Amino acid sequence: MAEASTNMRLKLPLVCIILEVILIILFGALVQYDHETDAKHWHEELHNGSNNYDNDFYYRYPSFQDVHVMIFVGFGFLMTFLQRYGFSSVGFNFLVAAFALQWATLMQGFFHGLHDGKIHIGVESMINADFCTGSVLISMGAVLGKTSPVQLIVMAVFEVTLFAVNEFILLGPLGAKDAGGSMTIHTFGAYFGLMVTRVLYRPNLHKSKERNCSVYHSDLFAMIGTIYLWMFWPSFNSAITAHGDDQHRTAMNTYYSLAACTLATYGWSALVSHEGKLDMVHIQNAALAGGVAVGTAGEMMLTPFGSMIVGFLAGTISVLGYKYLTPVLEEKLKIQDTCGVHNLHGMPGVLGALVGAVTASLATKDVYGDGMDDVFPLIHSGEQDASKQGVLQAISLAVTLGMALLGGLITGLILKLPIYGAPPDTICFEDGIYWELPGEEGANGELTAVHTEPEGEKLNT
Repeated sequence: MAEASTNMRLKLPLVCIILEVILIILFGALVQYDHETDAKHWHEELHNGSNNYDNDFYYRYPSFQDVHVMIFVGFGFLMTFLQRYGFSSVGFNFLVAAFALQWATLMQGFFHGLHDGKIHIGVESMINADFCTGSVLISMGAVLGKTSPVQLIVMAVFEVTLFAVNEFILLGPLGAKDAGGSMTIHTFGAYFGLMVTRVLYRPNLHKSKERNCSVYHSDLFAMIGTIYLWMFWPSFNSAITAHGDDQHRTAMNTYYSLAACTLATYGWSALVSHEGKLDMVHIQNAALAGGVAVGTAGEMMLTPFGSMIVGFLAGTISVLGYKYLTPVLEEKLKIQDTCGVHNLHGMPGVLGALVGAVTASLATKDVYGDGMDDVFPLIHSGEQDASKQGVLQAISLAVTLGMALLGGLITGLILKLPIYGAPPDTICFEDGIYWELPGEEGANGELTAVHTEPEGEKLNT
């Protein structure tokens, strides 16, 4: 029965092939190189005195590489903590990201303005598409192990579209600043995913409890994702900020926020865990919360001191969230958050948005000088004061939460239709229903016996 309901022989090929054909047609009709990528236009720039090394590629591509590694390696391996879901964590991450970055290119290009009826793309649009993809992967963490690959792709279709709408509203009419995406990426992705998983609530998920846990080697693989994300997060937050001091400052603020967050994570983990031991779940996730929380204010004059405070607070609320809040969300609100995205992305994202609002409201020309024109051009020109910018930042947070929750509700209802090949409650978090497993793990994708005793418990007995 399980094999029949989860069989992807027709569903997945149809979705992948049809969507890719549609994408190719849309790219052919709407997308073209921008002036720094197009051969004719760039050489006109060269004739007008530009140098090849003035091309944005040489400024942005190193940051793009770092962001790209975070999306495909960092997020993918961070989700490999489940003992029998490693293929799916990395593999579905790969699939969803490859689709989402193409769809994001179209949606962001459409909402951020067509030029002569075309979407012009370059290295910066590649970075922005990866940012949008990151939000989808955050949502994927909330529903990980309980959804089919077809559901994940369908979720990405709707989320990318709503992400682009929300991003346009925040950065356009509201004029919010959100360099590292605390609001647009992390808050949106987390609460969208939490609402989807709430709608897809599984009352009998406890029947798969023995798979919804880690073993020694799966946690070690997840730490690979953590380290990659931790190392490259300064590039993520600073990737599209203005060249010069803005990009330099954003990377530095993120650097110190992450460091302070890590120390807070280790300290709180030992304090709240059994017998004063460290909990690897905390280290894998909460140590990254500082990068999330410093995102909005990263390019502002937050100061290293302020960045460290933000990082410390982010690590604190993340660890305490994993320890005390996650069980309450599941028991009382019926939110089954597999990866704990509320603790890593949700609450730290809200913290980051609030920090950004306060920091913006305190901006003065005495502190920023002429640099105010890069960070807050309207304040620099006198068209609005700092307090109004702070209010707009706070309104942007409210808009993001509303868009995420409403969008997640609608998407969840669509994903609830019994046509996607989702696993039954009894075999969630299991690779064997979607993958051919090698050797002793299972022949021809057949489910094999699952060890119900976590390896860590064996070592302690």
